[in-house]
Amino acid sequence: MTPDAGRRLIGKNMNAASMIMRGASPAQTNTGPGMAGGTSALVRLEVLDIAELGWGGPGFFVLRLSQPGWEHPLPGRFLMLRATAGSGEYLCARPFSICRINDDGLVVFFQVRGKATRDFAALKPGDPVDAWGPLGNSLPVDPCRPVLVLAGGVGIAPFVNYVDRHPVPGSISLEFGHRLPLECYPLRYIEGKCSIRTHHEKNDGDRAVFSMLVEERIREFALSGIVLACGPPAFLRLVRELALKYRAEAWLSLETRMACGIGACLGCAVKTLLPAEYFAAPAQILAAPPSEGDREHYVQTCLCGPNFRADRVLL
Repeated sequence: MTPDAGRRLIGKNMNAASMIMRGASPAQTNTGPGMAGGTSALVRLEVLDIAELGWGGPGFFVLRLSQPGWEHPLPGRFLMLRATAGSGEYLCARPFSICRINDDGLVVFFQVRGKATRDFAALKPGDPVDAWGPLGNSLPVDPCRPVLVLAGGVGIAPFVNYVDRHPVPGSISLEFGHRLPLECYPLRYIEGKCSIRTHHEKNDGDRAVFSMLVEERIREFALSGIVLACGPPAFLRLVRELALKYRAEAWLSLETRMACGIGACLGCAVKTLLPAEYFAAPAQILAAPPSEGDREHYVQTCLCGPNFRADRVLL
């Protein structure tokens, strides 16, 4: 991409963000390639119910919103939510994985980490929220290949929808590492649908054991399976290192800070490997294995991710 083309894209996306803050639909903003086929739209949703999971104040919540009218999105995509719908108090929304979506509504799972998520936790049935999506790319689904899912903590969120949407959920093996009690996480939605093993990490020794298990499992799936992972940065770095070591096809779902979700704010850039000069949409190139001569380029997670091949993204 040439510098002039990059400047034109940034300018176009800044206009798009401005329109969204005034209530326009992202689908009306003509932001170019990478917008998930132009299907994203700003909608006003209603809170149906919200429940805190677990005990002892860990601050994990399942928020169920009214059905946005989207066709059921492919697993791994996300949406942007703004708790104070239409008030303008927060110009920036927050990204959430689409944890589950069906005729009963759209579910997101989150942990309270700051003021914005505290406001989400304080929502009550009937409250309005602004949302735009579905955004980003999806995780690979191949009914003919076994899938190893590696999730750490809140990183379980995108894999609930993945198990729900997979045509052969019995081919999925989930290894879930967690620090807090299991009741804090939304595993109940997928119990009995796929193979699930949980690993309670109470200390450094437990984490070391889980890391050894992750290596063993990646080695098992390297020949013919797919490895998917989401979790803390250190966990994703470990999975990436092991995937490269055993030449496994692995995809990492990144939990990157975002403010707009449409490529305008430039706050979610991640370093990747791309051809020295690329003219097609980088998201298409990033879906294939890297080639000799590829160089480091920054791309926006919201437009080219949040799901990246482990051999394409540099963490």
